[in-house]
Amino acid sequence: MNNHHLPRSGQPIVFRNGTVVTMDASKQVHRNTDVLVIGEEIAEMGPALEVPEGTFEVDAAGGIVMPGMVDTHRHMWQTAMRGYGADWTLTQYFVWYYLEHGKSFRPEDIAVGNLLSAWDALDAGVTTSVDWSHGLSTLDHAEAALDALESSGGRFVFAPGNIFAGPWEWSTSTDFKNFVGRRNKRTDMLKFQLAFDVTGDPAFPEKAAFEAARDLDLAVTTHAGVWGASNDDGIRLMYENGFMTPETVYVHAATLSSDSYQRIAATGGSVSLSTESEQSCGQGYPPSWALRQHNIPVSLSIDTSVWFSSDLFTAMRTTLGADRSYEHMKAHEKGDTVTHSALRAEKVVEWATRGGAAALGLDHAVGSIEKGKKADIVLLKNDFSPTSFPMINPCGHIALQAGRGDVQTVLVNGRVVKHNHRLVGVDLEAMRAKVASTVEHLQSVLGEEAWIKGMNPDIPETKILDNPYTYTDYRSSSTRGH
Repeated sequence: MNNHHLPRSGQPIVFRNGTVVTMDASKQVHRNTDVLVIGEEIAEMGPALEVPEGTFEVDAAGGIVMPGMVDTHRHMWQTAMRGYGADWTLTQYFVWYYLEHGKSFRPEDIAVGNLLSAWDALDAGVTTSVDWSHGLSTLDHAEAALDALESSGGRFVFAPGNIFAGPWEWSTSTDFKNFVGRRNKRTDMLKFQLAFDVTGDPAFPEKAAFEAARDLDLAVTTHAGVWGASNDDGIRLMYENGFMTPETVYVHAATLSSDSYQRIAATGGSVSLSTESEQSCGQGYPPSWALRQHNIPVSLSIDTSVWFSSDLFTAMRTTLGADRSYEHMKAHEKGDTVTHSALRAEKVVEWATRGGAAALGLDHAVGSIEKGKKADIVLLKNDFSPTSFPMINPCGHIALQAGRGDVQTVLVNGRVVKHNHRLVGVDLEAMRAKVASTVEHLQSVLGEEAWIKGMNPDIPETKILDNPYTYTDYRSSSTRGH
């Protein structure tokens, strides 16, 4: 992109005459309003602002100025296989990555997936992403994953994990602890979590991983309430041992009992919904309805582009659809009719922005448009699309009308990373070649027959139906009709 169409480094930026969806505590929406950015922060908001001389102006008239979106769970390393698993179930995903081919990824393949995913996120107005990075079989993989994130220009929470070894092993090693101590900058641009799952084994071997997280002062993010993998027993063990905290993020939470939801609510944790994934894969029915009943904080996430879209517009839309579908279905079973939608468009926009920031402990910095907060800002405006008008209900427009093609400008920490519908400083042709190299590597390792079969898998005869984790023989008696 020609640099004269972009602000200079440090140049103030003002969005003029937009509809500003603040997502602040009072959910204010301001029409014909300007937002001024100076340095890393939102300096002022109001109509017809007086701005410093030489301020870079972005015409937001007819558009929506909203906070950057926050994705609280994405397996970014898998993005170089975009769409490969379109027809998979969760079982087939486990077989491919956990049992058969996950270790075929080299550090450079992890890095390529992460960088592609990071750019993908920024292109869609997702300014903060959790890299649920569970393909890290070595620390070289972890270094490569983190290097890629830091080079992308986005805001990240790096959640290292390793599906090929027990979390009580890799998280407690001296080398891993040294890695975290050296690379965790503890800034608003880069935070760490620890990513691992709890099988429900009564011996609770994961206890050592929770203790490691506590020693490293890291929050835990865990796949919980996933049919056949991690259910109520895991939540109970976490609770009985004192490892459920307000910082804990429970991903999916789709097959939990009321007791488990009550434990999450009582300890202040939050749930990351991946509705598109839960609808398709088999973790369980998307539980937004249950989370609302128990007043559990919610954020939204993508999961993985090996299946799904990589934007939170789709996440908002599918979450509204799944929640409302459930309400209608339950009402019809009783002969009733739903006459009022319990889940509103404004709420899913909140989950995609402020809710995600709160789940990650970043709501002091991002998640809403307020004076003094970091300037993670998205302008939705597409003058070439008939879908862009009329824009009557801003939150309804964001949740049910808009898409990544409407993302005109994106700021992260006050820096323009996308403008006029194009990413800034991104060499897509070079990335295309790197991704092709990763795909060629995987095809070579698997062989053509296995590669094709992987996209069209047979029904597996494997213990995966009861336990996807190679590092333990424990199987739950709570599923599969035992």
